[in-house]
Formats: sequence, C-alpha cells, structure tokens
Amino acid sequence: MHQDQQHDPVERPRHYNNGSVECIDAMKAMADRSGVEGHAAYLWQNAFKYMWRWPYKAKRLEDLRKCSWYLQRLIETIEIAEDERICAEEEEDI
Repeated sequence: MHQDQQHDPVERPRHYNNGSVECIDAMKAMADRSGVEGHAAYLWQNAFKYMWRWPYKAKRLEDLRKCSWYLQRLIETIEIAEDERICAEEEEDI
C-alpha cells in the first residue's frame, strides 16, 4: 500500500494491499482470458486470495489451510469435469 493511502478495512485492507499491486487487481489480471469460468474461477481466486494474504495475517496457518481447502476443491471440480468430458466423448463414439 502506498504511504499516502489511508488504511480502510473495507476499501483497502492492509492484508490485500502490500506492495505495488492490490490483490483484487492481480486476481482480475490472472483471470482475464484464462478460460476458467464459474465455480472453478471462484475456487481458484479464493485459493489465490488466501495465498496472497497469509504472510500479513495473525493466523497464518489458518489462511494457508483455507488456501489448501479451496485448491483441493478446485482439483476435485476439474477432475469431475474431465471425467464428464471423457464420458461424453466415449458416448459419442458409440
């Protein structure tokens, strides 16, 4: 966060504004044109958010565990989508 910007727990929470890039701006940049949509995008961005902020929080391990939880859900979501895609392709071949 820049020196001249006031801390605001809603608009500029410290744990999202360390350095020259805000977490929300980094999340938008990574998501633009990624092709990740819907629930998978939600899970991905939440994992990213917790990974971003953990060094700045009092309960660091809690944020890392939250990141891991969202990442595991993302992996499961992608695995299910891949399985469904493979099954659909196999049905088309019949």
